[in-house]
Amino acid sequence: MNFLQSIGRFTLSFLATAGRLSVFTGTALMHAVRPPFYPRIVLKQMIEIGYFSLPVVGLTAVFAGMVLALQSFTGFARFSAEGAVANVVVLSITRELGPVLAGLMVSGRIGASMAAEIGTMRVTEQVDALITLSTNPFKYLMAPRFIAGLTMMPLLVFVADIIGIMGGYLVAVFALGFNASNYLQATWDFMQPFDVISGLLKASVFGFIITLMGCYHGYYSKGGAQGVGQATTNAVVSASILILCSDYLLTQIFFAADA
Repeated sequence: MNFLQSIGRFTLSFLATAGRLSVFTGTALMHAVRPPFYPRIVLKQMIEIGYFSLPVVGLTAVFAGMVLALQSFTGFARFSAEGAVANVVVLSITRELGPVLAGLMVSGRIGASMAAEIGTMRVTEQVDALITLSTNPFKYLMAPRFIAGLTMMPLLVFVADIIGIMGGYLVAVFALGFNASNYLQATWDFMQPFDVISGLLKASVFGFIITLMGCYHGYYSKGGAQGVGQATTNAVVSASILILCSDYLLTQIFFAADA
């Protein structure tokens, strides 16, 4: 009976959490599309998510492109197909590595920041003070972050794609002896608009997941400083797992659409 009780408790807890997350998501999205808006807060969050995340995302992308070029050359050299390095780099960066790596980096930086900030406001009763002042916390705290996450993540990934391809180009030309013009021409000829668009669509979904997990865990944090720390950890871990899971689902959908 204890085993059955454990299963029942887990099931009820999972359903309660899923229901609370669904209500939270619907409420936040409703306030994100309905006026009034807070443009200054939205702009501040866009700068925080986009501009200040650019160094870490760019650094990750350039080294990912460089490593990918080296590893692709090592593999293709065994089959005398070194000319396909440019094709693999551009396809992998635009479709997969650019969105996923950028999402994971932003999750560790922004998701933790959102959870810590909102969680601190929750445990210090600043959220209750907003309600007392007739300010909806979803409108003031959640909606600007959702808007900024949905708009800035595709821009970040677009820049990451360019930097990652540039990293592969630098390694291919200066370390592997490729002809610069031939490499760029092969990259341009092989790349298709759908490759870039699919990556940007993934980025929008990842931006939504990051902001949702950060805001959700921060809003429902409790227990003082320890609770805020736990909420921050949960936000990063859950966002990272959901990014990887949704990446497969989106890839499967794009695979079926592209077939």
